[in-house]
Amino acid sequence: MNFAGKIVDFKTPKVMGILNVTPDSFSDGSELFLDSGKLSIDKALQRAEAMYKAGATFIDVGGESTKPGASIVSLEEEMDRVLPLVERIHNNIDVIVSIDTSSPELMLQGAKAGAGLINDVRALQKPGAIEAVCEINLPVCLMHMQGTPATMQEAPSYDNLICMKLISFLERSNLQLALNAGIDEKSNYR
Repeated sequence: MNFAGKIVDFKTPKVMGILNVTPDSFSDGSELFLDSGKLSIDKALQRAEAMYKAGATFIDVGGESTKPGASIVSLEEEMDRVLPLVERIHNNIDVIVSIDTSSPELMLQGAKAGAGLINDVRALQKPGAIEAVCEINLPVCLMHMQGTPATMQEAPSYDNLICMKLISFLERSNLQLALNAGIDEKSNYR
């Protein structure tokens, strides 16, 4: 499969390192931020290098927390967190950069900065997301999220998680709309 010029053979499992550049991240927390509250691109790049050296084929960079109860982040703040890091990783580490975003604007700008994969927890449901992935022609990972970060823990319930909820969500989601818009299922979706 082609990720912005990098070919990956999925005959063997691949590892994706998760690099959350949010101060409230459950995994990185504030470790990547300076005392001033500003993201340290150098610390984040060091974390990405460590993941690569440990065997990661992909580094997934996310600038908006989607954990339960997470605060809403402005588009400008998300882009300020993600874009400089995507560019630095792309220019310094031989890894595929994935952008964890639902923002069409960040998808477009991230592709220009060197991203090779879009990872969208909202499955292209934001207005303009389908058009953005059609324009950039990168592989897309569609994710499922029940509700929003603010509501996802309000009596979450699944009768049969895999068979009923996830499959029906993806079938009802923008997957068919994306395919109808011209995204190539075989080369762009997994």
